[in-house]
Amino acid sequence: MKTFFYLIFIIIFISKNVLSNGLDVYSLGIFDIKFDGSQGDIVTDYRYERRFDKTILDIGPEEDNFFFLKPFAGFEYTSDDASYLITGIYLEDNLGELLGTKSDKIIFTPSFGVGYFDDGSGKKLGNCLEFRSTIEFSYELKNKNRIGISYGHISNANLGDSNPGVEILSLSYQIPN
Repeated sequence: MKTFFYLIFIIIFISKNVLSNGLDVYSLGIFDIKFDGSQGDIVTDYRYERRFDKTILDIGPEEDNFFFLKPFAGFEYTSDDASYLITGIYLEDNLGELLGTKSDKIIFTPSFGVGYFDDGSGKKLGNCLEFRSTIEFSYELKNKNRIGISYGHISNANLGDSNPGVEILSLSYQIPN
């Protein structure tokens, strides 16, 4: 546990001091939520992500800024001591511009990541290598901070002995710097 918090400190320190431009995302959510009533014990999910504002690959037309793949790194921790160290890519766009309407303050951010998962005393996901896909909508405030809601899925893509997967519903507060 102590090592985990040291690792968190190192990630935050590096992301703020070495790779300064980006977005700090602080989330609180529900881990292993199911809308069909089949979930087991629901636990709290705490997440921190550093979204870097550096395009690593432009896969779309020049006039459209939606197809800029950007990196992120972060961690999740649950109230049953599960931890997840993750890195991946995300896309980000103003929803109004994406739909061809006037610009608005709603930002659409899908992401995909891979990382190391430790079950702790919680739900066994069948492998330590896990993948996460997330869809997020956030609202940009006057001070450029954002509040958001996201829905994510963590799974081992059938690489493990079992693959129960989990869904996470989160609220976030995001601070650009």
